[in-house]
Amino acid sequence: MYVPPAFREDRIEILHDAIRQAGLATLVSLGADGLVASHVPMLLDAEAGPNGTLYGHLAKANPHAAGGVAGTEALAIFQGPDAYITPSWYETKRQTGKVVPTWNYVAIHASGPLEMFDDADRLLDLVTRLTVRHEGGRAAPWAVSDAPPDFVRAHLKGIVGFALPIARLEGKWKMSQNRPAADRAGVAEGLGAEGRDDVAALVPVEPG
Repeated sequence: MYVPPAFREDRIEILHDAIRQAGLATLVSLGADGLVASHVPMLLDAEAGPNGTLYGHLAKANPHAAGGVAGTEALAIFQGPDAYITPSWYETKRQTGKVVPTWNYVAIHASGPLEMFDDADRLLDLVTRLTVRHEGGRAAPWAVSDAPPDFVRAHLKGIVGFALPIARLEGKWKMSQNRPAADRAGVAEGLGAEGRDDVAALVPVEPG
């Protein structure tokens, strides 16, 4: 990923938090027939390895699962808030007119050797943890144990689990850091006016 110094984020706690907030990732690896990509929710174990380990599962019918060779290099791409940035928000537009549109976004790339597994107990633990992760905050959370055991076992036979120990972790927070303070203030104000407070909050604005 191309990451100019102004946009680089390498604090592991910030990267891990963004991964957890994103939840869904694009998993990319090279198979016998070329590149293959799958969009899957992933669970991060921050304590497993120096950069953490990602876990998820794929349908057995998915070519990604069928072509998964132990040790194959894979890339998990997580995306955070993003928004189009109009030059009309820049003070520089009014001063010189020398401005162009851009896009602000958060992206995290995690890569490492892909490991597949189909052990039923390990798969049950994985889907249980994923369910707790996403159901935990609900008023009436659903649990894997709410479904009949034979139904759960049948579904476990249709998936393959994977682990991705993160060998390389990089983040890009492109949030107008390369613009003058007045332009950044205009971006934050413009985003807020369009209801994009999630992106506006990430734009570095000087207090005043």
